[in-house]
Amino acid sequence: MDLVSLGRPNILHEHLAWLVGPLEWVAAGILLGAILILLAGTARFLFGGVRAELSRDNSQRVRRTNAERVELGRYILSALELFIVADLLHTALSQELGDLIYLGVLVLIRSAISYFLDRELAALKKDLGE
Repeated sequence: MDLVSLGRPNILHEHLAWLVGPLEWVAAGILLGAILILLAGTARFLFGGVRAELSRDNSQRVRRTNAERVELGRYILSALELFIVADLLHTALSQELGDLIYLGVLVLIRSAISYFLDRELAALKKDLGE
């Protein structure tokens, strides 16, 4: 079902159709940026995790691993926020009711992930004394 049929005028697609394609590319660029952030965070975590594992002191190893987990969490949270921005743009451009429902579900899931990840990071930071 199209949002236009719900009484909302389709000004964007009727009068600014030339803008829809470039905005879809912007949304795709934001998605790509989020993926790059995840990849950078993963690479950094793997490198830091290997360094932490090479530590002979067990408490130092655990501390370094937890510090790397906090950093990875920051990357994940940043990427999740960008994914939400890209989904918002896509939904605004598509004007499909199904996309709006899909967006609502995605935002709920991503918000829940962000909330629990943020809580875990706060606990790790507390353990690290940050």
